[in-house]
Amino acid sequence: MSHDIVIRGGLVVDGTGSPPVAADISIDGDRVTAIGRIDEPGHREIDARGKYVTPGFVDIHTHLDAQLGWDPAATSSCYHGITSIVLGNCGVTFAPCKPEDRGYLAELMESVEDIPRESIMTGLPWNWETYGEYLDALDAMPKGVNVGGMVGHCAVRYHAMGERSLDEAPAGADDIARMGGLVDEAVSNGALGFSTSRTFLHRVPDGRPVPGTYAQPEELLAFGRVLGRHGAIFEAAARLGERDAPHLPNTRREVAWLGELSRENGVNVTFGLAHSERRETLYQSVIDFVNEENAAGARIRPQTTSRGIGALFGIQNRPPFSSPSWQALAPLDLGERLARLADAKERRRLIEEVDPAEVAFDLDRLYVLLPGHVRYDMNPADSLGAHARRRGVSPVDAFIDLSLETDGRAVCYHAFLNPRMDTVEAMLRQPVVAMGLADSGAHVGQIMDASQPTWLLSYWVRERGLFPIEEAVRRWTSDTADLFGLSGVEEGRGRLHAGTLADVNVIDLDAMEVGLPEYVHDFPGGAGRYVQTAKGYDCTLVNGDVFMEDGKPTGNLAGRMLRRG
Repeated sequence: MSHDIVIRGGLVVDGTGSPPVAADISIDGDRVTAIGRIDEPGHREIDARGKYVTPGFVDIHTHLDAQLGWDPAATSSCYHGITSIVLGNCGVTFAPCKPEDRGYLAELMESVEDIPRESIMTGLPWNWETYGEYLDALDAMPKGVNVGGMVGHCAVRYHAMGERSLDEAPAGADDIARMGGLVDEAVSNGALGFSTSRTFLHRVPDGRPVPGTYAQPEELLAFGRVLGRHGAIFEAAARLGERDAPHLPNTRREVAWLGELSRENGVNVTFGLAHSERRETLYQSVIDFVNEENAAGARIRPQTTSRGIGALFGIQNRPPFSSPSWQALAPLDLGERLARLADAKERRRLIEEVDPAEVAFDLDRLYVLLPGHVRYDMNPADSLGAHARRRGVSPVDAFIDLSLETDGRAVCYHAFLNPRMDTVEAMLRQPVVAMGLADSGAHVGQIMDASQPTWLLSYWVRERGLFPIEEAVRRWTSDTADLFGLSGVEEGRGRLHAGTLADVNVIDLDAMEVGLPEYVHDFPGGAGRYVQTAKGYDCTLVNGDVFMEDGKPTGNLAGRMLRRG
């Protein structure tokens, strides 16, 4: 007797928080068949001696809704051990959708999540109207990862109410009934839940807040009753600290109705949470409010990141300076931009036009990422200002030198949320806080945060020892899977036991590191975006097939739809 695959001699971290155990793993078809000593050979043997063997990671906050249409590997998520993803966050989805509204939803996604409209329109088949039909269309697409989705409030409200969906006036009873029917159709046909956007930061192209921003609690609680009948999750880009007094009465009310929705309907609720220095203690106040609601019977889980949420600047795409000479680089390709930097006359003009005091952010908190040195711990020695002082030049000079010395690969990183590691650590220590907000697929020309699990393991586990590897793995596997009900979709997403589906990572923790963000033009129509690879993932299996090996996709596309019910 032989097995399809045997993973030999690894330290198995099963995803539940149990300590690692030295064991072999046999895989037959799409299932783990045994964990322990495996005497039989495998048609394929994977040597995991000295490595950790974990469940595949479950990323609950992505915006890969469009990208999956042309990128079945789901880059950059695939480079970081992700085997299951959730689409439809922040209320922004492509279904339900009337045929005449396709362009509008694409423009809305571009406005909110910085995914080019033309790429969306040309890269998706748009052969659906209902959410169930949308899931069928996703099911028919080749996928390297498992995919689940939530139905978004923006699409639901616009489908039911048209232009009135953006008004501040409350929805009427008939409107709420129509929207409730659309949500029920979605969840009945496999949606994992419902998402909404409450923040005033999310806007449609004409500048108005997105549909649902002004929705009253009565409307949202009605959706909660639909979700309760199915046991589905409620996700929100919540309104935290916005238009609020110092003692946060509006934020307290926001968390209160989320708690009411959860308690009355027995559903999980989640929303993004990050620290901002504009309101230094807001994140802890929100956690305190959540703990109060949960003590009264709610099930609310804020989610945060393992590092800063930051914008990227570099000569490849968007430099950190915006004077006329810097803006004139925009139409040029990388080679032409570097030639301008190297030309003495052009260089002098680029330097003289910039007053560092007028740059939009502190250059001592603009951190330089270099080949072989990609750090997100926001060490002052890595700032552009520090590089300039060591070289005895201005920050603009230093940026030009670093760009030329690296053939344009140097990237600068500015964390506008979670900007300090002490507050990130404070949130990571809170049991109620889940891992999420990697935002894969969103803000593709500005942000690259898909490497969250890699940073958690390489920095917080290996370097800092904040918690043991079994706890870090649990947070990106069974914890996120259970929050979204994925442990009950087929069997055991986020766990490694005999009988579970074989989503597996083989990890060399000592070798693990995040790669340098690179700007590439591989979206439909040649649109650009940042990608980020990693080292330390020997291989990743999805449903028993080797999906990634030595950091590269194998071409095996065994991903499946994750449908509730």
